[in-house]
Amino acid sequence: MLFFSLVLLGLVLAMWLLFARRSTTRHTGRDARYASSPVWRDGRFRNVADTRAGSLRGVMREFWANRGIRRKPRSPLPVTPVRADVLSGPASQALQVTWLGHSTTLIEIDGLRLLTDPVLSERASPVPFAGPKRFTPPALTVAQLPHIDAVLLSHDHFDHLDRDTIRALAGKVGRFYTTLGVGRRLIAWGIAADRVVELDWWQEASFGSLTLAATPAQHFSGRGLRDGNSTLWASWVVLGTQERLFFSGDTGMHAGFAEIGERYGPFDLTLIECGAYNELWPDVHMQPEQSIAAHQLVRGRTMMPVHWGTFDLAMHRWDEPAERARALAAEQGVHLVQPRPGETVRPDSTLQAPWWRVFEADSAPSSIHNKESAA
Repeated sequence: MLFFSLVLLGLVLAMWLLFARRSTTRHTGRDARYASSPVWRDGRFRNVADTRAGSLRGVMREFWANRGIRRKPRSPLPVTPVRADVLSGPASQALQVTWLGHSTTLIEIDGLRLLTDPVLSERASPVPFAGPKRFTPPALTVAQLPHIDAVLLSHDHFDHLDRDTIRALAGKVGRFYTTLGVGRRLIAWGIAADRVVELDWWQEASFGSLTLAATPAQHFSGRGLRDGNSTLWASWVVLGTQERLFFSGDTGMHAGFAEIGERYGPFDLTLIECGAYNELWPDVHMQPEQSIAAHQLVRGRTMMPVHWGTFDLAMHRWDEPAERARALAAEQGVHLVQPRPGETVRPDSTLQAPWWRVFEADSAPSSIHNKESAA
């Protein structure tokens, strides 16, 4: 029964992955602005380069071939208590980031607090009773969060945009910065339109002492079978008075990383996706080799992998992204930080011990279908 349930869930997720990015929902109201975007064509947003997607048969074959891979930890991961100074009093002037799990981070810079892709629900799913479930509770609940000056949203997938979290945050957030089209979802969920700012790639917004810029990513969007690519996806640049941060959002490897580095780098800290990859969708998520390369292309100083260790979203072992990134960073001289859920780091933080290994008898990556190196 368990196996049947997993196969059924995999089938549903695979169908969503396949069809959500191929279907089209035409916009009304803001069509003129979307039509002016260089990546808006034929009624939907598109990547600059063509992207490949595996077949449904291939996805199901991969699930079967990797059925023995440990895609979840043996026991729930513990949460490090968030430091008291992060939760109360003025935000740090110096750049620091607290990992709340997956791609949700609490950024402090120039005395402001920013939240990236807040997902604090139990599941990354359209329904509360099924779908990817967290390996561990979020490091903070919405009630425990301090006032958030701004939220940065990279795209509208369920593991990055959670309706319940957004609604709960409504009274705690000053402004929501997002990509073209996603603002309509926020407004439909009760966020006042004057608190929502939509940006296209390479557009900037001033926020206090910060400059926020939406920058290119290579991914897709959609929350159902009929709205694929009806909203834009992006990475984000945060420019402070003294320090700079880059957040990749979800993305495959693309030529835009070098241009981001040229325009906005070097970055003191990069938050780079490192997980949910597979050879069947090589263009919309990065292998760890590519994550390291992306960090180097944007001219990052310290790299913090995100998008791993929280949800089972692919067929690789749950701790494989951390192990591969750690080994590659050591080989290439990249300064890496790998905080525990709830832990706060700065660009000059030292590399943490491999805390995840205590939950496994063996720590070597064991996925035999995800070992290709990035081109």
